[in-house]
Amino acid sequence: MNRFFLFLSGFIFISLSSSFACTSYLVSAGASKDGSCMISYAGDSHVRYGQLYFYPRAKWSAGEMQNIYDRSSGKLLGQIPYPSETYQVIGFMNEFQVSIGESTFGGRSELSDKQGILDWGSIMFATLQRSKTAREAVKNMVTLLNNYGYYSAGQSYSIADKNEVWIIEIIGKGENLKLDKKTGKNINLNKGVVFVARRVPDGYISAHANHSRITNFPLEDGRISITDKNLDKINNPDIEVVYAHDIIDFARKMKYFEGSDADFSFSQAYAPLDFGAARFCELRVWAMFNQVSDEMQQYWDYATGNAKEPRIPLFIKPNRKLSPRDLMEFKGNYLQGTDLDMSKDIGAGPHGLPYRWRPLTWKYEEKEYFHERVTATQQTAFSWVAQCRKWLPDAIGGIFWYGLDDANLSVHVPFYCGMTNVPYSYSGKAADLLTYSDNSAFWVFNRVAHFVYLFYDRAIVDLRKEQNRIRDKFEAYIPAIDAGAKLLYDKDPAKASEFLTDFSHNAAENTLNDWKQLGNFLLVKYLDGNVKKESNGEFERNEWGFPASPTNPEYPDKWKETLIEETGEKFIYKDK
Repeated sequence: MNRFFLFLSGFIFISLSSSFACTSYLVSAGASKDGSCMISYAGDSHVRYGQLYFYPRAKWSAGEMQNIYDRSSGKLLGQIPYPSETYQVIGFMNEFQVSIGESTFGGRSELSDKQGILDWGSIMFATLQRSKTAREAVKNMVTLLNNYGYYSAGQSYSIADKNEVWIIEIIGKGENLKLDKKTGKNINLNKGVVFVARRVPDGYISAHANHSRITNFPLEDGRISITDKNLDKINNPDIEVVYAHDIIDFARKMKYFEGSDADFSFSQAYAPLDFGAARFCELRVWAMFNQVSDEMQQYWDYATGNAKEPRIPLFIKPNRKLSPRDLMEFKGNYLQGTDLDMSKDIGAGPHGLPYRWRPLTWKYEEKEYFHERVTATQQTAFSWVAQCRKWLPDAIGGIFWYGLDDANLSVHVPFYCGMTNVPYSYSGKAADLLTYSDNSAFWVFNRVAHFVYLFYDRAIVDLRKEQNRIRDKFEAYIPAIDAGAKLLYDKDPAKASEFLTDFSHNAAENTLNDWKQLGNFLLVKYLDGNVKKESNGEFERNEWGFPASPTNPEYPDKWKETLIEETGEKFIYKDK
């Protein structure tokens, strides 16, 4: 079994254990257009229903316990104590503008800990409910996992607040079980995690997409680096790196690493690179970086799995300042402009579809092949951009831009973190993955996307027009909403929250209605493969009110050529 198939086995394990294959971008304040810190996330899953999560602020009595459920299966994993107070969370952003995203890198399968209580998803929400800053989130995440055990495979997390952005990579230590004679249960002597967390330097960006991205890092020096034995020092603004005190010793013990400490690489030790990790994961990072850097061609061979070096840097300085809209648009990348453009080969069909249905790998005549795993993908359940702005009160400063289904074909609605509840159509009450409803934003966006997949090269033009119209509207509205909310907040913060809730709800419902109308329009315009004549959304009729004759666009020459090569003269037209 070669390295490629070894990776696929691990990748399948990841897919079954987390059902997620995600892409995340991190933007420091100095790399954004307006000085906000941003992270983004696309939750790719075949079994996830897209909904906007909501956890209200709450107070808890001593001894009250929080049930922890595995996010991948719903299984009850155990309980952890509640703190005296938990903070409000909307989506993956809390009331203090702290936000967390993730991607699973899997890593060494023997390091899984099935005795652990906290899985990859529950640790995100537990941390958001307990943290006022990104640094506090790093501390809380590590402390919780070391105290209660980590149930999942290796994971990369993006963490942002209004001042900073961090990336942290975590993996368990496997199981070393010992019977507890008092309880009669096995306890894991290896409970806890090895990890490394790094602050994204101001003016720089980062990204991760299911492969471990942190290689070498500065070791403890008392100024910029500390270990988890000194976690209380994390609030020192000079600290830029935090890591497990035994991160290297444990790798040596497990025979993952030999050599000097200075040469240690977290990624190479705990998630060794192979063809699949590069082609299916690092290529997504390359695609994003390539849109904001003129220096990425040197990493093409690495990203496509044809070279081990040079690796893509963890941080790069973009050639322009980025906005939330940039991050939304990056989610639509299908390697356009490269030799691997998904819309150009025969798999795209006659309508240039830049998607491939699963399975990711397939066999023909005893040989294994694969589809490209690009950023734009049909199985995204939801995606978002967290925008954290320090010059405004938290309730106004945090905007959680949230979109449902395929991020390439979605609209991200601005939800302020100061709102007090979420719209019914975006909640988990309207429907689920096995129950369709016209009142569910998830299903409305899915329905439109599936129609676009039928006639992609035609329908994408109409979708982009409506998508950009709504994006333009939100960008124009936000400064006015900020200003109005600030005036209210200075007099009565509760009134400001009510105002922000009303705006966010209206924005969501109006977008849902607009998307329903878009779906109706596309169905009429492209019915039966014809293209009806229209102008500014109005379909043309003749002078007697009868529908104008539709057009029948030709198939592209490349498609005709392929058909003729396969069928010879079977379809040649012959006059009598």
